[in-house]
Amino acid sequence: MKRTIAAEIVGRVAIDGAGVKLTRVLGAQTMHTFDPILMLDSFDSTNPEDYIKSFPMHPHRGIETISYVYKGKMTHKDSLGNSDTIQDGEVQWMTAGSGILHEEILPPCERMLGVQLWLNLPQKDKMSAPAYRSIKNTEIPELELESARLRLLAGEYEGTKGFCGKYLPLDYYDLWLEPHKTQILPTKSEYFAMLFLLQGDAYIDGKLVREKTAVRLTNGDSISLASTDKFAQILYIASIPLQESIAWGGPIVMNTNEEVNRAFDELQSNTFLKEGIAY
Repeated sequence: MKRTIAAEIVGRVAIDGAGVKLTRVLGAQTMHTFDPILMLDSFDSTNPEDYIKSFPMHPHRGIETISYVYKGKMTHKDSLGNSDTIQDGEVQWMTAGSGILHEEILPPCERMLGVQLWLNLPQKDKMSAPAYRSIKNTEIPELELESARLRLLAGEYEGTKGFCGKYLPLDYYDLWLEPHKTQILPTKSEYFAMLFLLQGDAYIDGKLVREKTAVRLTNGDSISLASTDKFAQILYIASIPLQESIAWGGPIVMNTNEEVNRAFDELQSNTFLKEGIAY
């Protein structure tokens, strides 16, 4: 059965971190519709003043943050002692789990273009050990499809495997369609699936969808993608819905308000970190 469009969300300009201008696409108002994807922020600027103030050290608990920097650089440092830079097509995957402090520095570049996802953690894994992993370009398979190019940022595509997270499965593809091309993309029918138009407009199941728009897809085992007279860069994101309660307080996402309040109490009493303090 072919997937169709169930919902469209157009991104809006927002300011986060120490003054980073971005496009917020998914957030608290869409967390149940796009379960288990909690948040999607898009970065696209040729003006370093939009982003160089970056994201100073801040906490997270109960989620995984997945950043894809298609153009530009992002330097990560955290309370586990990790320090790493990704750039031009690379991914960072951070499991906040029981609690982590991290910063993301965005140095000036010709163009900063990419997205950050927040992937929810199952209730049983909310307090798992925090971890950090970068996915370099040498670890990202690139596949030539009939009418598109696919970069396998995470998960699996038709037998080809990329990086796989420890908790929820995530199929994360960067798809390029040259002008006037149509591609039928097979999908796992048991997965929730969405698309994000990173660059350019495209036809999704025959309907024109504009750049910087997220689309939730109906259930099915394939989706039709087509470019206009210009190229399109489309992110495909798919996982297993959790269908669990969500309590969200800033950088903390748990299952109850009591758990969120406990996390903030621990931040105040300096007992938040359960694993490693090395910064």
